[in-house]
Amino acid sequence: MSQNIYDNPGFFEGYAQLPRSQQGLAGAPEWLALQAMLPPLGGKRVLDLGCGYGWFCRAVREQGAAETVGIDLSAKMLARAAELTQDAGIHYRQGDLSRLELTGESFDLVYSSLALHYLPEVAPLFAQIHGALGAGGSFVFSVEHPIFTCPQPQGWLVDEEGRRSWPINGYQAEGKRVSNWLADGVIKYHRTLGTYLNALIAAGFEIRHVEDWGPTAEQIAANPALAEEAERPMLLLVAVQKPLR
Repeated sequence: MSQNIYDNPGFFEGYAQLPRSQQGLAGAPEWLALQAMLPPLGGKRVLDLGCGYGWFCRAVREQGAAETVGIDLSAKMLARAAELTQDAGIHYRQGDLSRLELTGESFDLVYSSLALHYLPEVAPLFAQIHGALGAGGSFVFSVEHPIFTCPQPQGWLVDEEGRRSWPINGYQAEGKRVSNWLADGVIKYHRTLGTYLNALIAAGFEIRHVEDWGPTAEQIAANPALAEEAERPMLLLVAVQKPLR
């Protein structure tokens, strides 16, 4: 079972202060890149895995999706999503993505933002997603980049001249990583880029786009704090498709 850190009161309170919590998709600097990877949404049935406050569920409905379903492990996140949502075409439910069963369900798009690195394994979930998508359906997701997750502990190294570098030792050593981010003892899982992509291929997906996300010059000019994200990829964005045949 995945760790339900988002129901930790301290973590939830800290998360609520982040720009992506307060501003929604506009507060996530990688959103424009992810948005460009989405298929046309008109009339589509959409599943959001790790839906959090439900920002994506509401956005795709505004863009013409016929129905959206949001799943999250956190009762606190789902309660907040329900508070923010006034739309009979959006449905939320609680579920552990590491044990998710989608048998008998059908979607045109499955989306997940910064949730899959909390799972001990991704191959079982990828198989469930593939089975629930119709022919030609899309799966688009973001995770913390393997270069970001590999070191223990995560953090910059600074030499005597003040130059910073990001260590990548431990890259091949997949498995649990524990960090103190918003709360102590946050459990995430490191896996290599190859593991992510090969698990998608093994599930039957065709890879459409892979992006080692970094901020644009315009984003850095508007928010100088993003400059360090251009020094090493923090996020991995992936779009795949279930074949039409």
